[in-house]
Amino acid sequence: MTFDSVLAQATVSDLQAAERWYTQLWDRAPDARPMPGLLEWRLPGSSGLQVWSEPDRAGRSTVLLGAGDLDAVLARLRTAGLAAEEPQPGGSGRVLALADPDGNRVVLTGS
Repeated sequence: MTFDSVLAQATVSDLQAAERWYTQLWDRAPDARPMPGLLEWRLPGSSGLQVWSEPDRAGRSTVLLGAGDLDAVLARLRTAGLAAEEPQPGGSGRVLALADPDGNRVVLTGS
């Protein structure tokens, strides 16, 4: 079997608050709203992130996103009002750990 795509998912309790936060993270509105309670941001190809309203499971997700130049990303996030600490060494580069309003971990990797 060969897999050809992946959609990471973060579960949230308040979809409107999550939409505001993830819109700031992505620097754009969701690409799709496939059904009630679900937002999607897509990456080139067949991958992306779903933000799903599921209050009983909210805050227990971890999402890893490749982001390239973490210093530039951090500056943009801070300008948008998202709290973030400095990138830390991790893997073969650096990581920038964030938390959405429900406490889901969003980890950006880059240089």
